[in-house]
Amino acid sequence: MRTIQRTLLRDAAAIAAAMVAVGASFGAIAIAYGLPTWVPFLMSTVVFAGGSQFLAVGLLAASPVAAVLAGLLLNARHFPFGMAIGSVMGNRWRDRLIGSHVMTDEVVAFTLAEPDPTQRRRTYWLIGITLFTSWNIGTALGVLLGTAVGDYESLGLDAAFPAALLALILPSMRDRPTRIVALAGAAIAVAATPVLPAGLPVLCALLGLLTLIRRPSSSRLSSEAEA
Repeated sequence: MRTIQRTLLRDAAAIAAAMVAVGASFGAIAIAYGLPTWVPFLMSTVVFAGGSQFLAVGLLAASPVAAVLAGLLLNARHFPFGMAIGSVMGNRWRDRLIGSHVMTDEVVAFTLAEPDPTQRRRTYWLIGITLFTSWNIGTALGVLLGTAVGDYESLGLDAAFPAALLALILPSMRDRPTRIVALAGAAIAVAATPVLPAGLPVLCALLGLLTLIRRPSSSRLSSEAEA
């Protein structure tokens, strides 16, 4: 048990360090886009949605409608997340309210990896609170750096979020259908970038999911016809 707890604490510290870097990237980018300093703080505290925050900052100036639609699409994944781990948060409405607020992809992944129900609950709250705290610390650092430096690109923080996303999806790229969907979506987004307003190419990347629709093979059709 102690070995499991030490491993969990080590993993929590590692992912917290990564979240500080990504949060700093968000804070600096928000300032670079001309938003007031209180906006990134408010978003990181009230919204706490990672990718949706980046997307909102990048799209608000260009297309508020696209920002809202993209945010809804990104956060729609929380519905199945909630059904999968809702019982872990607890039965009291306060626990559910706070628990749903700190629910992220990483929190869900760590929680579902635990087979023991008691340890699963501890994991959920430890990772959730750790990520929420480190994300807001990172946001504060990013705002300070963005205000002091002015050009956030000189810090290289604009690459932190794409790098973090790439690190998260690389393990799943071993699966061939997932790899095909990702590559098709990326190709569609790149092709649409020169002709569509900012933000819409990202939404068009969802068309990559169409590659999952497969026609019955010819051998299957022939066997069904013989039957």
